[in-house]
Amino acid sequence: MTVLYIDADACPVKAEAERVAIRHGVEMVLVSNGGIRPPAHPLVRSVFVSDGPDEADKWIAAEAGPGDVVVTGDIPLAARCIEGGAMVLRHDGSELHSRNIGQVLATRDLMADLRSADPFRQGGGKPYSKADRSRFLEALERVMRKAKAG
Repeated sequence: MTVLYIDADACPVKAEAERVAIRHGVEMVLVSNGGIRPPAHPLVRSVFVSDGPDEADKWIAAEAGPGDVVVTGDIPLAARCIEGGAMVLRHDGSELHSRNIGQVLATRDLMADLRSADPFRQGGGKPYSKADRSRFLEALERVMRKAKAG
């Protein structure tokens, strides 16, 4: 049975994911270190892990498997979930899979090296847009149908 796991700390699409999970009748699990309001719907539950680096990531990676869907912006977590057989979506709707995760990890590492080499480098990621939200919803709908079909 498909489960939708959300890496909930700083996730901008929790409400959208909840609507899709409920529409498909799929359990959704919000995993965080706390600070998230407990959900009201019986298909949605919160899991609070202890404080510490990557505790939510460790929990999700241990639980997610074939047929499950994981929503995360954390690339190393995505790689672990893909290795375990889960389907992975980023918040912008891009799907990560065995064919592209190596390149995405390499780019992440390169960008981290560039940032550490230039301490004066300013800026962050682009703001989350309505187009990103729309792409996410479309992608989650597609991945959810694929996951439920087996």
